[in-house]
Amino acid sequence: MNASYAIWAHPQLAAQVLHTRQDGCSEIALQVKSLNDARQALHIEQVIRALPGIQRIVIDRIAHRMRVVWNSGSTPLPALLDAFANANCPAQPLRYDRLDEARTSELHDLLKRLLVAGMCAMQVMTYAFVIYIGVVDYVDFSTRNLFRWLGLLSTIPLVFYSARPFFVGTVHELAERRIGINLPIALAVGLVFLASAWNTLRGGGEIYFDSVSMFVFLLLGARYLELRARHQSSALGDAVLDASPLLAQRRDDRGVLETVAAVTLLPGDRVHISEGAAVPADGILESRMAQVDEALLSGESRPVVHHRGAHLVAGSILLSGPIELRVTACGETGTAARLGALARHARQVRSPAMASSDRDASRFVGRVLLLALATAIGWLLVDPLRAFDATIAVLVVACPCAFALTLPVTLTRAMGRLARQGVLVTDSAILTTLAHVDCAFFDKTGTLSVPRLDSSGVEPLRGDDPTELLQLAARLASESSHPLARAVSGAAQSLYPGLQARQVEVVAGGGISAVVGGRRLRLGQATFAFEASGQTPPPRLASALVLADAYGALAAFHLDEQPRHDARGMLDALRADGVVPVIVSGDSAERVAAMASRLHISDCHSRQTPADKLRQLRARQAAGHVVLAVGDGGNDAPVLAGADVSAALASGTHLAQAQADLLLIDGRLDGLVHARNVSQQVQQIVVQSRRWALAYNFLSVPFAAFGLVPPWLAGIGMSLSSLVVVFNALRVGRENAARHPELHA
Repeated sequence: MNASYAIWAHPQLAAQVLHTRQDGCSEIALQVKSLNDARQALHIEQVIRALPGIQRIVIDRIAHRMRVVWNSGSTPLPALLDAFANANCPAQPLRYDRLDEARTSELHDLLKRLLVAGMCAMQVMTYAFVIYIGVVDYVDFSTRNLFRWLGLLSTIPLVFYSARPFFVGTVHELAERRIGINLPIALAVGLVFLASAWNTLRGGGEIYFDSVSMFVFLLLGARYLELRARHQSSALGDAVLDASPLLAQRRDDRGVLETVAAVTLLPGDRVHISEGAAVPADGILESRMAQVDEALLSGESRPVVHHRGAHLVAGSILLSGPIELRVTACGETGTAARLGALARHARQVRSPAMASSDRDASRFVGRVLLLALATAIGWLLVDPLRAFDATIAVLVVACPCAFALTLPVTLTRAMGRLARQGVLVTDSAILTTLAHVDCAFFDKTGTLSVPRLDSSGVEPLRGDDPTELLQLAARLASESSHPLARAVSGAAQSLYPGLQARQVEVVAGGGISAVVGGRRLRLGQATFAFEASGQTPPPRLASALVLADAYGALAAFHLDEQPRHDARGMLDALRADGVVPVIVSGDSAERVAAMASRLHISDCHSRQTPADKLRQLRARQAAGHVVLAVGDGGNDAPVLAGADVSAALASGTHLAQAQADLLLIDGRLDGLVHARNVSQQVQQIVVQSRRWALAYNFLSVPFAAFGLVPPWLAGIGMSLSSLVVVFNALRVGRENAARHPELHA
């Protein structure tokens, strides 16, 4: 077993990553960066399943995560991690996320209630069919009475178990002194069931078990789909904690290095950080110099050089090292945690996305209750014996099934259409807000711009042919999905067929090492590339990618920035739709101004801290603007959380993705335009469907109030009304392809 994994046997460290399930098994979430390749994902799954005690494996390739459920007594945690390493897929345990467990439990609970409702509804509809036959053909009294009792027995678990969320929701709404959609649902289900049960017991009167069961099943189905879509991003876990490592190398009083849990670090501790490793805590640099990558935390697009006494931030990647750091803050007091806290606060005070929808639902519910009350009063004055049955008929006919289904069904359809276009919606409510966006905040680095390499950026250092050097570098770069590696591999239009890379090793924050053409080559940061030769890289190569062999550097590749290939088309489409783009970046003023000029954006802001970005956002919102924020870094998390609508690229940090309402999973910015088009269609279709629901109620309620609607007709009417809503929702996305031809220019 690899000795570096033995530390995970420490109880204090294991407690941070392991969750003990009710069945006694252990569960862990692992970050596996090599899950980009489907073949590699299949291979690692086969390797892990072969271990003793493995119960379940869940792979999320988008989030680069695996969740493993296993018997830790049969395979200890260090042995599990060692198996990943032996399969060339190193796995990093992630902190146990209680919130993620709560979301999963909530989804499973609703699924169980939906399954029970579906099973009961099928049985009840079967029994109701026999009773309906009695309307047109003779069915003896004892047979009809038997099937009424069977319907009652089948409806009991549906009402007392499956429909419980509606009753609980009603209690919460009344406690908050507001009328919500749960109140008429609970009233209809409860009163209709009690009336039908009473009529079954006394052997006479109308029963509505089929209407109740169908109603509960349809609404639970809509809620389940909406909740599942809302929890799509739960696999991202606690992004704030993921920003910093779990392990650290601490020097004890004798100066000896010991591997400890990063959570145990205290202010004043001295830690040793190796090249390519993440900084485990905020601290003061005690070494002479350090070059770090802070792009995902500060927005700076190039490596930053710090000197002795400088402050380093947890989560930064050390590009030159090793170094010594004196800890000043860690855990909840660190920079990454403060960013997360700022993001949480911004999300708590963000503009409500569904306020108008809630007001519409409350008005509709109030009207239904007034109609039922008026019906009851009217029949009490005319014929008290028919008052209860007539009131129940009104609640069944006017019960807001179609109205309640309109928004979730339409949003579910919209999310499915967007998913096929590479846009994952993590909060369905924002689709009702996105149509009103009139201002868009964009981060620059990694969002609007990407690194680029052309032939003029290839600098031979030992007189070799530039084309051959680019071919060698591209061969190595093709083994990585890092943006800089993609820029190098993209610069070579095609690779020589016989050029193969073997024994590939990718070092985080350093570069790529492989055997190409019989010799070991390195491509990456200058310190990493020169390491094999033992030479010291010249300062002028600090910001370049370097290709080197065992004798020293072969070539330097100087990359610059270019706009993403679809950035101009996306911005033109948004401008044509009345959205004003703004660049808000942490990068330097000259680089921000240059990119803004190339993209024809007049409003740009540079050197913006996370708090600065949030202040800019609040100022726009205070002026009455509805703001879309797009970013990919940890420094974008607060503005993403505070925006009316937010979007993040799948290549961004977990902290940014966890705060985003939209995830552009294929990295295409034109997904924003598709999402806006779909949101506008959602708005139109929801209005149409709700008008239909109101018209249906306006026409049917008078008949029910006068006692002219039998149970079978009420059930058919409710079903047809719901089907109209569902079929109307299927129109979402059909008109999207023909719009905005500038996206394909």
